[in-house]
Amino acid sequence: MKKNIETYTITAALPYANGPIHIGHLAGVYIPADIYARYKRLTNNDVAFICGSDEHGVAISLASKKASISPKELIDKYDEIIKSSFEKFGISFDNYSRTSRKIHHDTSIDLFNLLKEKNLFSLKESEQYYDTEENQFLADRYIIGTCPCGKFDEAYGDQCEKCGATLSPDELVNPRSAISDSKPILKQTKHYYIKLDEFEEFIREWITVENKEKWKTNVVGQVKSWLDSGLKPRAVTRDLDWGIPVKVDDENGKVLYVWFEAPIGYISSTKEWAENNNKDWKKYWKNSKTNLIHFIGKDNIVFHCIIFPIMLKMFGDYILPKNVPANEFLNLEGQKISTSRNWAVWLHEYLIEFPNMQDVLRYVLTSTCPETKDNDFTWKEFQTRNNSELVAIYGNYTNRVLSLIDKYYEGKIPTPENRNDKDYEILNEVISKKNDIESNLNQFKFREALKSLINIARIGNKFLADTEPWKIKNENPERVEQILKTSFEIVSYLAVLSEPFIPYTSKKLKKMIGINKSEWSDLDNLGDKIDFSFTITNKEMLFRRIEDSEIEFQINKLKNHL
Repeated sequence: MKKNIETYTITAALPYANGPIHIGHLAGVYIPADIYARYKRLTNNDVAFICGSDEHGVAISLASKKASISPKELIDKYDEIIKSSFEKFGISFDNYSRTSRKIHHDTSIDLFNLLKEKNLFSLKESEQYYDTEENQFLADRYIIGTCPCGKFDEAYGDQCEKCGATLSPDELVNPRSAISDSKPILKQTKHYYIKLDEFEEFIREWITVENKEKWKTNVVGQVKSWLDSGLKPRAVTRDLDWGIPVKVDDENGKVLYVWFEAPIGYISSTKEWAENNNKDWKKYWKNSKTNLIHFIGKDNIVFHCIIFPIMLKMFGDYILPKNVPANEFLNLEGQKISTSRNWAVWLHEYLIEFPNMQDVLRYVLTSTCPETKDNDFTWKEFQTRNNSELVAIYGNYTNRVLSLIDKYYEGKIPTPENRNDKDYEILNEVISKKNDIESNLNQFKFREALKSLINIARIGNKFLADTEPWKIKNENPERVEQILKTSFEIVSYLAVLSEPFIPYTSKKLKKMIGINKSEWSDLDNLGDKIDFSFTITNKEMLFRRIEDSEIEFQINKLKNHL
């Protein structure tokens, strides 16, 4: 029976266009999102996988000043690096846009004006810190001073990273500008504030009651902690010369705050994709049956689980997310990833240093995905998982099966009339693992799903080792045919089920065994869909060993940055 086709709008956090992508971004957001999107497509659902570069805000302005280039030059540079890296790595976005594009500016202004018309903003005048040397108001992150606890002199205007306290700039002792290191002054300014407090009960009910059992405990816990402090109106405009310009009480020199317009980038990117593909974007944002899923890191939980849902509710006829499976952080060799210290593994560099090995990094980062707690990536584990699992288990099994079929039957898949009970038993084990993969993916448990995939190869290897077809070829040829037909079926399951996790390998293996369909209506009864009339003529190694010298090079490269 054919499964019902569902619609999915899957978003991945917009990467900030002031630097390249590193493995922390991949493990926390982009690989899980891509696995999920590929799986939903594989089961013939209607998927819009949406992302784009986040290109506004004070960090862009500051980075461009530091590099002595314009903000436009900076975002063009990093958008190209990011987009190219994603494409080469195999992240299968349906649309990758930019928040500097006209369609995003127009969409953001339209929604801003909609909320203004609904009287969901308040206009407030206040004093904010101003850097007289740089002639600009300072965002909370660009004010540094001593935490009120007195134990840390480098606390930010919004948080002390030493004690973890949430702060406001006026609580800092001896505040100074993070840009010029000068003492800022307080200056009057006027801004629109969004009335988050009027939607506090709605969001509390929606998260802590309706979704409490469906969502990750770390997500619900962080949201509850924020709500317990009470929601307050939050500024949606700011004084800056880089961003989406708006007037505040007929005053120029204001832009939309990046936190407000960046998530609207999901909507504008969907609109762009729909326009280019003759689709109706409203189906993906205004249809109550559509599944909206946000993939983010834990530092974005508040924005995607409180603020953006409130915005969507305010807009009036937009859907709310069905789930926000936020992940924790990935560390590197026992230390926090630090872009300022260059303590990172950059995707664009990896693609050069390990050519045609995208799937190895995908596999390892999925196996260490920080789903419930911070996790650690080490180059030694990278090597071990490749050599001991991808090469020795997955690659070894597929190569043995295809080589035996080639050797014994000139590449023609054997099709004996009868089947041994052991064959049915093994295939049932494989089907059970296939079901586990689907169940875990639907629950956003990517590590467990990957374990089930590699266990299919383990089952196949053990089956060959137990039956030893090479020893009984002459005395029991019919049994050898049964063994190798069963083994070929297992290889076929691997080829299809690998697509969400290691897509380049899946594509190679499908070509080698004659699977031409890239999609199936479902993943049930895969054995009935296999083309046993195919003749294997093209065999190649799926993975190669990684040598100690390659790992030593990477470790020394990191140490040289310290």
